[in-house]
Amino acid sequence: MTPDPSTRWKALTVALVAGFMTLLDVSIVNVALPSIRDELNLSSAELQWVLSGYALTFGLLLVPAGRFGDARGRRDVFVAGLILFTLASAAAGLAQSALWLIVARLVQGAAAGVVNPQISGLIQQMFEPRERGRAFGLLGTTIGISTAVGPLLGGLLIAGFGPAEGWRWIFYLNIPIGAVAVWLGHRWIPAGTKGRTESLDPVGVGLLGVGVVLVLLPLVQEREWHTPAKWLLVLAGAVVLTLFVVWERRYSRTRTALVDLSLFKVRSYSLGALIGLLYFAGFTTIFFIYTLYLQSGLGYSALAAGLAITPFALGSAAGAAVGGRFVHRFGRQLVVLGLVLVIVGLVGTDLALDAVQGHSGGWAAAFPLLVAGIGSGLVISPNQALTLSEVPVVRAGSAGAVLQTGQRIGTAVGIAAVGSLFFNRLAGSDNDWGSAFRGSLWLTIGFVVIALGAGVTDVISARRTPVAAG
Repeated sequence: MTPDPSTRWKALTVALVAGFMTLLDVSIVNVALPSIRDELNLSSAELQWVLSGYALTFGLLLVPAGRFGDARGRRDVFVAGLILFTLASAAAGLAQSALWLIVARLVQGAAAGVVNPQISGLIQQMFEPRERGRAFGLLGTTIGISTAVGPLLGGLLIAGFGPAEGWRWIFYLNIPIGAVAVWLGHRWIPAGTKGRTESLDPVGVGLLGVGVVLVLLPLVQEREWHTPAKWLLVLAGAVVLTLFVVWERRYSRTRTALVDLSLFKVRSYSLGALIGLLYFAGFTTIFFIYTLYLQSGLGYSALAAGLAITPFALGSAAGAAVGGRFVHRFGRQLVVLGLVLVIVGLVGTDLALDAVQGHSGGWAAAFPLLVAGIGSGLVISPNQALTLSEVPVVRAGSAGAVLQTGQRIGTAVGIAAVGSLFFNRLAGSDNDWGSAFRGSLWLTIGFVVIALGAGVTDVISARRTPVAAG
């Protein structure tokens, strides 16, 4: 099943371009929200759905799509998801009303959820174990840079095309890239196994889907639903997910279940998934609250705000390149080092913004953000490789999808918690944006500290119970 060496790196390039494009749309919209609001007269609730609806449907489709790719062939699922994503991007760019844009973003997110689990599955399928560290390193680089560079690219497009049209080009940009990726993906990516007819576990798909929606919905709507009763949905989601686990255990006795729960008995997978969830709860919130602070608090333009965050993106690229090369030599210790650097960088960011008040604060934070970015590259790339290192190829798509679902849930939890603290502090401090940002930044740091605890636990456990290298 391993393709010719001359084409598998080409196939990986196409997969990573698609992954970059879909993950970029998580963060690139942040700097465009003021322009979108003014152009389409969106309410705060509608604006929230433009941002969070994408994440909701993204997380909802990951595991079923990963399972479908495992069972029916990853190339065709990848190409189909990419076609849908490209069409939804065109629809979003052409949007003339709030409802039109929200529906397009929901479809975009669903398509991204179809595409992304195929990428980790294809890496497992196309590369031998000794080469996967490099391939997953490139994937980690893609994840880190796509999220971090989004505000800069969005700012450039708005500066180039103007506020009224710039936000549309954020979506139009996906059309030519998606079209080329569809063609090259069909040409270069191996078709995989044909004729497999194993059950797709429809009951498991339904239970997981309902559970994920119930957990994510009150999180993405946290600022709009003011009643505490919304958290009952999270409780209901936990009950449904418990039923999902019971069903999967029973179903796996005779057939291939949607999620192989035995994977969570593997320390590298279970702790790696936990680290991913906790880290993304802190990692993605940085851009959410920082771009708001820079634009609304310090008066930065969309482009200037994007430039101020660029050091994090550059550091992330460098860290991921190093992490992919040395992950199999140092293992989870590299992830622990990365988490420490992220904490140091974010604490340094807080100190820099406190020391340098006013418009120059964003530039004063450039170096500590660079340090945090380097650490982030050392976390995302190695953690991805280590978490999936012991996963059988036949389950690679669904295992990677579970990992990404955890990251999406972490993102939603982080944005809800940190965003709530940010806006509450802002309201209670007479619009002191600096105080609101730095206070919520410490909650972000708290998520990273807990992730560090999980990483240290894995390192200590590995020393007590040596495990063969992946």
